[in-house]
Amino acid sequence: MNKATDSPLISILLSVYNDEKNIKKSIDSILLQSYKNIELLVMDDCSVDGTYEILNKIKDRRIKIFRNKENQGLTKSLNTLIKNSSGKIIARQDSDDTSLPTRLEVQYRNLLKYQLDACTTRAYVKNSKRVTPRYSHFLPISFVVRFKNPFIHGTLMVKKEALQDIGLYDENIKYAQDYKLFLDLLKKNYKIKVLKNKLYVLNMENNISTLKKEEQNYFFKKIKKENL
Repeated sequence: MNKATDSPLISILLSVYNDEKNIKKSIDSILLQSYKNIELLVMDDCSVDGTYEILNKIKDRRIKIFRNKENQGLTKSLNTLIKNSSGKIIARQDSDDTSLPTRLEVQYRNLLKYQLDACTTRAYVKNSKRVTPRYSHFLPISFVVRFKNPFIHGTLMVKKEALQDIGLYDENIKYAQDYKLFLDLLKKNYKIKVLKNKLYVLNMENNISTLKKEEQNYFFKKIKKENL
């Protein structure tokens, strides 16, 4: 995958809030990807710790740093980054997680191989022997989404034109915005697949799904009721 025509620009979106402990390692895992034609767009969501200072010390021409004047939350931050991205392919990563070195390359190859519009991967759970999701990648997506969100948001890779077609992320949804996004894509018959490959390390210690479990469950049920 050396020719420019075989390696379109992939825009990776990373929104961060008060994560000075993990942000450098997370960014390094993107900059060290085997897939080289990338840009990394980082939104500091008005952090009050040392996150923004750490970001400004990272010198790499592939990084574009943005900062909200006030905390906007993940949904609005991601939409801002999408609007400022240059790639036809969009990928995600969470600030406390890391990607394995071949993640982007493998995902892009699978987009082509299976003629997908979007895909996610499985992940190792940090400091445990768990892998997630365990089984749902074997089952039809249209079946699984009726019971759970089978996607790891930080592993998303999606065609930008598909995101634009559904109006990007729904800014009325504060939590479980990834579940709503995937349902919106499926409603328009976009082809999505959970790859069997384990290409990501998921930090469950302080992520939103753990810290805001009640809010996540509320929005998940609301989205499910209104869309299924």
